[in-house]
Amino acid sequence: MVGGCSNALFISPQIPTGGLNSQAPDESPAYSSDGRYLAFSSDRNGNRDIFLYDLQQRRLVSLPNLNRGDSSQDSPALSVDGRYIAYVSNERGKTDIMVYDRKTQRSELLSANVRGTVSNPTISGDGRKVAFQTSQFGQWNIAIVERNID
Repeated sequence: MVGGCSNALFISPQIPTGGLNSQAPDESPAYSSDGRYLAFSSDRNGNRDIFLYDLQQRRLVSLPNLNRGDSSQDSPALSVDGRYIAYVSNERGKTDIMVYDRKTQRSELLSANVRGTVSNPTISGDGRKVAFQTSQFGQWNIAIVERNID
């Protein structure tokens, strides 16, 4: 027995159906803190896009204006209630950190003045703060952006 892992051999992961998984790579899952939503990245439409799955209703949620055919969206992170989705986009020809608001159906660019690569966004529960990695100063550092939201 491995220290404290006696039940680990009996746990079987579930692979849900109903639109969550596809034949394409489905990656980078992120739960909303309230446990209702699961965001993830997928190539299922021939491009790297972000999807949102409602675990209560067992269906994908529409995200108008988030995904674009000419760019990739990846690495989603969710606010507590799933209203805000922080993510990485290459829409401007380089990696950027964006935040999508499901209520307004618009994305906000947070890394316009950051040189270098950005990755791994995370968002505070209320959606006001976003932290991410940046290579702007020649090594990986953590940047924090405080957003003005109503």
